[in-house]
Amino acid sequence: MPETTEAVTTTTEKITSSAYWENKLDETLKWITTNGIRMLIALIVLFILFKVVNIISRRIKKSMVNRKCDPTFTVIIVNLFRKGVKLLLFVSYLAFVGIDTASIGAVIASCGVGIGLALQGSLSNLAGGIIIVIVRPFKLGDYIEAQGEGGTVEDIRIFFTYIVTPDNRTVMIPNGVLANGVIRNNSMKDRRRVDFNFSVSYKSDLKLVKETLLNLVNSDSRVLKDPTPFAQISKYGDSSITFTVRAWAKASDYWPLYFSIMEQVKEEFDKVGIVIPYNQLDVTIRENKEE
Repeated sequence: MPETTEAVTTTTEKITSSAYWENKLDETLKWITTNGIRMLIALIVLFILFKVVNIISRRIKKSMVNRKCDPTFTVIIVNLFRKGVKLLLFVSYLAFVGIDTASIGAVIASCGVGIGLALQGSLSNLAGGIIIVIVRPFKLGDYIEAQGEGGTVEDIRIFFTYIVTPDNRTVMIPNGVLANGVIRNNSMKDRRRVDFNFSVSYKSDLKLVKETLLNLVNSDSRVLKDPTPFAQISKYGDSSITFTVRAWAKASDYWPLYFSIMEQVKEEFDKVGIVIPYNQLDVTIRENKEE
């Protein structure tokens, strides 16, 4: 009799377990045929819409470039449009599939407070990025010097500004310190003054030195005629006289002109016999004779 009871119990448990899993399978199939297909279709639509947003963003960028809009402004507008629209589409997707976006927003807001307290430095960079976008002390392609670094502005983002140095290194400068520090923009003006200092011997013919320097500078087509190039004595040193030469050129010609003149001056000085002195020390030894 006990064996019969155990058998009945086992059979009942098997039937109950089988019914349970059949019920779960039915629920899963029902979810797949309703909500699952709905989520899949919505995900496909979301993916297509993301692609459409990317295409529209590229067309907006192309249109702004054709209209010769400021490159910095173009990048910012395109990025805001692309990321903003994608965020709205993603939130709409969550709401469509039945996820409570209000609760998600509350969680994000709560996390935002904690993250904000932990990332105060990043928030200062965010504020600095906004200031740079509004004030626009520089734009893409400008050569700037800031925070001990110098290079061409490659990208301006919310938290960092990327510059490329002349030796092709990328430097990331936090926007917080960048917006609150000194920025030297070498590309904002279309013209720059090129300054030179040359030392000559005290025995040199000063008129010949001045004439040689002015002739050399004026003969270069990159030097602007207005303002007129300048060459005068600026310092009397211990063993030399220093001449300062100033010439104006296009900003793009600054460094090519500078290196070219620096090389040609030595050649011209050698031709006309002008001596470039170097530091030297004369030592006189006196011999004391004992009587």
